[in-house]
Amino acid sequence: MAAPKVNEKLLEDLEVMGFPKARATRALHYSGNTSLEDAINWIIDHENDIDIDEMPLVDVDIDIESTESFPITEEMRMKAQSLRVQERKRKEEEEKRLEREREKERIQAGKRLLEAKRIAEENERKRNLALKKAEKEEEKRAREKVLKKLEQDKLNRRYKQGLPLEGQAAVRSSAIEIEQEKKSKSVYNTTAKAEQLRECLRNLKRNHQGEDARVRRAFQTILVYVGNVAKNPKEDKYRKIRLNNPLFQDRVGSLNGGVEFLELCGFERTGDFLYLPDEKVDMALLNSAGLVLNSAMTNPFFGVLSSTHN
Repeated sequence: MAAPKVNEKLLEDLEVMGFPKARATRALHYSGNTSLEDAINWIIDHENDIDIDEMPLVDVDIDIESTESFPITEEMRMKAQSLRVQERKRKEEEEKRLEREREKERIQAGKRLLEAKRIAEENERKRNLALKKAEKEEEKRAREKVLKKLEQDKLNRRYKQGLPLEGQAAVRSSAIEIEQEKKSKSVYNTTAKAEQLRECLRNLKRNHQGEDARVRRAFQTILVYVGNVAKNPKEDKYRKIRLNNPLFQDRVGSLNGGVEFLELCGFERTGDFLYLPDEKVDMALLNSAGLVLNSAMTNPFFGVLSSTHN
């Protein structure tokens, strides 16, 4: 297959008039190489063809030779000028249409980004409110504990002095209250530890800016370690990590903050290993670690937004 041979003189005249070579060749080929007027009329009739500017291909080359001069008339020039104007307008309209579509897409993308940011900030705000509420409750419990201790001391002094005891009910309920205080303290400690875990991941991400793929792989690997312990808390093999293991070093150990996160989950350095003793497995803490890791991998603003809001 090759481009057809057309009258070189006519082709040159059409190109001088401003027509692309492929379009001029196609017009001459399909109009029979007879005259400029026939070629221009063919272009007018086929200007909307989708392949108007594609070079036609034929099986057999046909040599066309002519020494005849084909004068360019004023009518031809006008038709050629009209075609050029139409083509320019078509391209301008197409460019305007594409620009409108691009602008529409930019607006939609901006709205999506703002909505994602709003949701992320709202989640951060709710988390901070929950943390502040837990702190206030803990302060309240601490004050109540001090008051109860003062009351208990008062009862003890009366008992030693042989005076009647006025707070027998409070003394009998002290064991129950102590147990409730332990549970409340455990919930508060888990909340505070979750914030430490979250801040550790933020620092890890900040320390390795520009290494998003590497950071995400570290988060995924740590989640596997934590998840294995949560699912199999009695299995010793899941609670033991060799520090010099090449895979661990490549994915977690070599990143500033990777080992620290596991230590916050309860793992301890023992020689060449990170080890989580059976009696120190805290399921609530491990579940919090899993939630924090998932948030770090799914929230596009994790590590970017400030950890506190005014």
